[in-house]
Amino acid sequence: MSDRPDPRTATCHCGAVELRVTLSDRLEDARRCDCSYCRRRPAPVVSAKLADLTVVRGADHLTLYQWGTHTAEHHFCSVCGIYMYHRRRSDPTEYGINMGTLEGVNPAEYEPVPWNDGVNHPSDR
Repeated sequence: MSDRPDPRTATCHCGAVELRVTLSDRLEDARRCDCSYCRRRPAPVVSAKLADLTVVRGADHLTLYQWGTHTAEHHFCSVCGIYMYHRRRSDPTEYGINMGTLEGVNPAEYEPVPWNDGVNHPSDR
């Protein structure tokens, strides 16, 4: 018997993009970031290892946004604009998954979601 959680489905608003993801965090461990980018889209995120996320449908609809060091990779649905996930700058072996894209999850039920200090990112020192 495995201790790993079951894979979850994540979708954008229009349904063009679907992910299958096994979280490494509990939903109760969701976080927000206050860096210059994330505070403009304050979606709570949970974690998954790179190998634990698969784009099931809509890879051709994903748009990539990067800036600064180009370490973080933010992926959006090009049809409806929903932020789906990002490869983390703080740990490039992990993705942050937009909690609001997970099927059956309402992020409001997990408030208050704590904020991480992204303004003073360790990579900037």
